[in-house]
Amino acid sequence: MSMLEIHNLRVSYSGHAVLRNIQLDVQKGEILALIGPNGAGKSTLIRAISGVIHAATGQVLMEGTDLATLGEAARARLIGVVPQLSALPPAYTVWETVLLGRTPYLNFMGQISARDEEIARCALVKVDALGLSERRVGELSGGEQQRVLLARALAQSTPALLLDEPTTHLDLQHQIGLLELVRRLAREEQLTVLIALHDLNLAARYADRVALIVAGEITALGTPREVLRSELISRVYHWPVQVVEHPFVDAPLILPEVEKQTQEQKSNYR
Repeated sequence: MSMLEIHNLRVSYSGHAVLRNIQLDVQKGEILALIGPNGAGKSTLIRAISGVIHAATGQVLMEGTDLATLGEAARARLIGVVPQLSALPPAYTVWETVLLGRTPYLNFMGQISARDEEIARCALVKVDALGLSERRVGELSGGEQQRVLLARALAQSTPALLLDEPTTHLDLQHQIGLLELVRRLAREEQLTVLIALHDLNLAARYADRVALIVAGEITALGTPREVLRSELISRVYHWPVQVVEHPFVDAPLILPEVEKQTQEQKSNYR
């Protein structure tokens, strides 16, 4: 049995299907990357799995348990979410924000235990943000706030982690650092990780498998080498690319063919 299973998931907005017939499974210790053009449905799928939006049909199972049958707190003990950079409470300190990740475990009086504090501290250490503990969230850069969001999710101590384009506001150092951390956590703690990424080369380097979503449907699913093929990526992204072997790591490398752009495409950037 897979840790996370999605069966026949369909999500609609105002009667219009945004996701159709989504079938996925993610194992313990595995990183599965969601890729696809803007508007393909990657973020919608993350929200539907986490319960932020309701699916019209289908099931999301964690170790065989239908998440739709669980209350909010029970679900939050199974799935941690790192959303796209959102409006964090600016007056909260980083420490207070990360402690929010322990909310599903608090007693009816909302008391924070020494164990809750230790887990929050460890989460901050893992994302190299312990030194930010006393800073107000509103004072942080976008990249620092993204690391705080990850620490908050890690503080939930869940077996599954969903990340919605977590590298968008990070510089190169913190993009690589964050994904190295996620991969290490997946391996060492046997986390189940589903991550939406724009950067195809990051997906190629860090994902065990890749799901290509186009117009709300999964059109390809497999290892990075199986999915990230030049003819498929060129067709889906409407731009010619070459896929070669990465010179430093065991992964494919996607290179746009700028020289082959048409005169019409060139004029769009003048």
